[in-house]
Amino acid sequence: MATLSIRHATPDDAEAIHGFIHELAVYEKEPDAVEATPASLRVQLEADRPPFECLIAEADGEPVGFALFFPSYSTWTGKPGLYLEDLYVQPDHRGSGYGAALLRRLAAITIERGGARLDWQVLDWNTPAIEFYEAIGSEIRRDWYPCRLSGDALAAMAADG
Repeated sequence: MATLSIRHATPDDAEAIHGFIHELAVYEKEPDAVEATPASLRVQLEADRPPFECLIAEADGEPVGFALFFPSYSTWTGKPGLYLEDLYVQPDHRGSGYGAALLRRLAAITIERGGARLDWQVLDWNTPAIEFYEAIGSEIRRDWYPCRLSGDALAAMAADG
C-alpha cells in the first residue's frame, strides 16, 4: 500500500493542479469549460494574497488528488469558514482513503482558523460522491439552490443601475 501524505500546494504545483482541474472537468462532463492555465494558477499562487489555497494528496510522493479551497464567512455564526471549490482523487486511487484524508485536513484547518463550517457542493447525479459525503456525516442541503452570475449576465448586472 502506498504511503499517503497531504501537503499545502506551492506555485511549483500549478501544472499538477491544472491537470486535476481538467480531469475533474472531464468527470463532470464539462471538458471544455476550463479556462485556467498552469501559468495563471502559478501567478495566483505566487501572489501576496492568493485567491485560493490547495492541498495536494500524494501516494509515495506522487500527486494523486487535490482539494482547492478559500475563506468564507457565516453571518449567522459570526465566524469564518472554508469553502471547498474542488475535491478530486484520480480514479486509480479512489477508495484508498485519499478523499477522506483531504477532508479531514480541511476540517482541521477550518477549526484551527476558528471556523464554524466547511461548505461545498456536489452534482445531483454524482451518486458515489453523495454517498461518500453522507457516510462521513455531511448534510446534503436540498433546501438551498446554488446561484451564479457569470459572463454576460454578470456584466449586465454590474452595468445596471
